[in-house]
Amino acid sequence: MKAGLLRAPNDLSFEIVPDPVLAAGDLLIRVRAATVCGTDIRIFRGRKTAGIRYPSIIGHEFAGEIVDTGGNGGFSCGAAVAVCPAIPCGYCDYCKRGYENICQNLTAIGYELDGAFAEYIRIPARAIQARNVFHIPENVSWETAALVEPLSCVLNGQEKIGIDVGDTVVVLGSGPIGLLHIKLARLSGAHRIIVSEPSASRREAAISAGADIAIDPVNEDLRAIVHASTNGLGADKLIVAIGVAKLVNDALSLVRHRGSVSLFAGFSSAEMATMDVNLIHYNELLVTGSFGLNRLQFEKSLDMIASGRVEVDSMLTHRFELKDIGIALQTAEGGSAVKVAVINA
Repeated sequence: MKAGLLRAPNDLSFEIVPDPVLAAGDLLIRVRAATVCGTDIRIFRGRKTAGIRYPSIIGHEFAGEIVDTGGNGGFSCGAAVAVCPAIPCGYCDYCKRGYENICQNLTAIGYELDGAFAEYIRIPARAIQARNVFHIPENVSWETAALVEPLSCVLNGQEKIGIDVGDTVVVLGSGPIGLLHIKLARLSGAHRIIVSEPSASRREAAISAGADIAIDPVNEDLRAIVHASTNGLGADKLIVAIGVAKLVNDALSLVRHRGSVSLFAGFSSAEMATMDVNLIHYNELLVTGSFGLNRLQFEKSLDMIASGRVEVDSMLTHRFELKDIGIALQTAEGGSAVKVAVINA
């Protein structure tokens, strides 16, 4: 089959590779669409290495059609499916407590298992047994279904800080993840959404996604604007949706007493953040991280997209064939695109 093969950091090429070898109970899926995640870029550039093998195939946001059911009842050849890429073990201490996204033995498609920047992908039997595979409703396109995964991750982050009706929410960064945070916060009943983003085109995208205010932090005073919009109190909830560690301390100063800060974005392991711990202590702030997703969040996100409660099609601004996988990654990295899809016709 054809695939984008990652041989080393900064070394990914379109190649002919062996077809997936199926074990008993595995599914074989023809990938019809895969979208590029910021994490894919970090893996490609060598800034994220945990769980990564060389050579391997990356890509974890995808949808496709089943071409071999592996004898699994409930599935048929030609069925349209999306797959939650995080496969929990089900028996470790975290899984037993319901925290399967931080499973001690987590196996992920596009990391430990070959991913979706390929013509075909093998879904192991244990993922089917764990119910990681979901049928796609007829009204949802392949590329739209690929966006269920990032929305699920955003849902995981927002569930931890609990956006409520009437909240003022600040989002730092309006790349694809920031836009999904805006859309979901609006659905949750946020009264006011303020976005900080240096790119003019992404500020426009933020307003289109539902933000009330989109400011340029280079030329405008974000803190002054947030405090002026909240009677001097600060935001109820703040989401760091861009992996810039130096923004963390700024975030703490933008929320009110008992406000919540989500460090949602993945940060480079080479970066360390300096924080004013007294802001956390005296203001009784909740500061939380967010990693990945679970199967229930994937199911909820698929339903939100299929029902139209969260619109994502407008985020799909660039499409490439699999043979142009290198260009697709570069386009996603360059910032001119919102969301890049790799299509297998």
